[in-house]
Amino acid sequence: MPINVTLDLMLARRKMSLNELSERVGVTPSNLSILKTGKAKGVRFSTLEKLCEVLDCQPGDLLAYLPDAPGNR
Repeated sequence: MPINVTLDLMLARRKMSLNELSERVGVTPSNLSILKTGKAKGVRFSTLEKLCEVLDCQPGDLLAYLPDAPGNR
């Protein structure tokens, strides 16, 4: 999929664990892990909004479009 989720980078920049983010956002650690590893097929806007609020970022800081990445064809 040409959409890359950069949640792991944002967590590192904010020095925050996945479990802490899970508590603050109200999403299970397993669901955040699925999102973080790029295995999610979608994300709700309400979840994206809460992630941006807690991480103090924009949606574009968490998602990247990589059309020519290997395996995207």
